Amino acid sequence: MKKTGGKAPACTVGDVKISAGKQDGVPTTHITLTATKVSGHACMLLRYPLIAFGDIQTAQDVPAVAKSKPGTAVVVAAGASAYAAVRLNQGGVHEENRVVTSFNVNLFAADGPAGGSKVVTAPAGGIAVDDAVAKTGYWTPELRNGADES
Repeated sequence: MKKTGGKAPACTVGDVKISAGKQDGVPTTHITLTATKVSGHACMLLRYPLIAFGDIQTAQDVPAVAKSKPGTAVVVAAGASAYAAVRLNQGGVHEENRVVTSFNVNLFAADGPAGGSKVVTAPAGGIAVDDAVAKTGYWTPELRNGADES
């Protein structure tokens, strides 16, 4: 069961399995990140996923869209999932786009970014990322189309 609000510790990268799937539409301009709870206790997904499309030491985190912020933190129980929509590009072929086959995702702790990150495999064939327009939505208990639009 998934819900929002309540008291639970912040999720760590060890608490969830994070996967990426393409959203409908051609060309692919968005992906959906799914964080599925794999440990036995409920935890909160705070804020939004910290995504780095490139070397984790030098890549800039993808900014979040403020209007996608839910009213409360998302609490996920064992086996439940939460979602974040991620805009990759504006569509079409652009020289600013680069193909990414995997990327890093980290989570927020109560006092800032949590320690560690997970390497997430991009959907089959990779994804075309334009760092100048990439944005992420906040974690939500259900998938909301357009949650990442600015």
